[in-house]
Amino acid sequence: MAAESDSSQVTENINNLSLENGNNATINKTSNIIDTVEYGLPLKEVYKLAFNFYKEKEGKAVHFSYEDKLQLVAFSQQVLHGPFADISHKLQPLGTLDVVGKDRRIAWQKLGQLSAEQARAGFVELLSRKCPLFSTYIEAHRREKKEQDRRAQEQLEKKKIEEEERLKKLEEEKVIQEEMWKQEAIKRQIQLALNQQTYEQFRKYAEQQYPGDPEKQGSLIKQLQEQHYIQYMQQLQATQREKEIKNDNQLEKHESIEQNEEKSETNYPEKDPSEEMGIVTASMWTRSEIESFKQSVAQGEGDGVVRVGHGETVTVRVPTHPQGTRLFWEFATDHYDIGFGVYFEFGTPTSEEVSVHVSESDDDDADDLDDDETYDEETIRTNDLESGSVTVSGVSKPLLHEIVPVYRRDCQNEVYAGSHPYPGKGVYLLKFDNSYSLWRSKTLYYRVYYTQ
Repeated sequence: MAAESDSSQVTENINNLSLENGNNATINKTSNIIDTVEYGLPLKEVYKLAFNFYKEKEGKAVHFSYEDKLQLVAFSQQVLHGPFADISHKLQPLGTLDVVGKDRRIAWQKLGQLSAEQARAGFVELLSRKCPLFSTYIEAHRREKKEQDRRAQEQLEKKKIEEEERLKKLEEEKVIQEEMWKQEAIKRQIQLALNQQTYEQFRKYAEQQYPGDPEKQGSLIKQLQEQHYIQYMQQLQATQREKEIKNDNQLEKHESIEQNEEKSETNYPEKDPSEEMGIVTASMWTRSEIESFKQSVAQGEGDGVVRVGHGETVTVRVPTHPQGTRLFWEFATDHYDIGFGVYFEFGTPTSEEVSVHVSESDDDDADDLDDDETYDEETIRTNDLESGSVTVSGVSKPLLHEIVPVYRRDCQNEVYAGSHPYPGKGVYLLKFDNSYSLWRSKTLYYRVYYTQ
């Protein structure tokens, strides 16, 4: 009787609550009580949890009275189907012996026009009052939901950060790509300008190598132009580094002068003497087919094959020709590398013949550079072109200028070639240096010629 009284009291309380205002304010009031005061969750969610809790726990962890079960079922039917009076005509008749079914319909009918929202509230209120464990169950769910919301928020923030990083990366890649396109456009412009400048000399060189074969000539010209571009860019970078070092040195010098409070004359950057004399940088390149080149030189006229002994330096003197404007050279060796460099001796040549001079060291070779005259002191080479000739031991010697510095070249693997426009009248000195080798002699194959 006590259980029946409790269930009836719940129904009566809800009915009275419904009649209090007769509008939606009552529903909102009931919902707010469940939502904010007891569980902190929406009523629909609390009801769903309560209904599942009842189905899972009833008869196992929790035991309800018969009257409580009838009331809970009535509330759930009211939520699911609405008032009994509105749907009774659709229900199938119950059997004479179905006492439980009749009791359930009576309990449902007693709810009258109770709204679904109020029925949910009634279900939750009765369940929580009869089963304190439900509050713990709801609290655990609320904490779990809060943790899920927190993880979802973290995941959302993570995705937001990842999306920002992705967009940033795309923007950086776009900038890099645009810079690459810009650099590629600049490269093409530089290559086009260089190709226009060097086409004629490379064409003449290719005609010398492959007479009557335009296809091979075109391939060689393309290869030489690509090498020339690489060489130009390397030289440009080296020049830039030299300028930076020079500017740093000048800055340090000026700072030192200011610190010592000393007055001095203004230091102007020195002019490149090569520019004053119209001397430009030589073009250097390599090509394959070394065996055919050596065979061609060996079968040709003149002394194109020279044996450079260990510790020796061979200098090939090539006078400028009255009908020429540019010098070309090619060379290779049999098995080992050799040092190579180019100098220019200003002055009117006394002969148009190419001559070869051999010396046992670089210093001795310097004595051979000037018509085999012998001096007591070492030949002085200078880049100070404004100084004119240089006097050593009372003898005036012609001015020398370094066109290509002496470096060891791997000419045993490929043919090294190059060209240089005449800077004026004089003699080119092609130096083949084997002075660093103590035991090995080198067989040198070389060819020089001029073009207009």
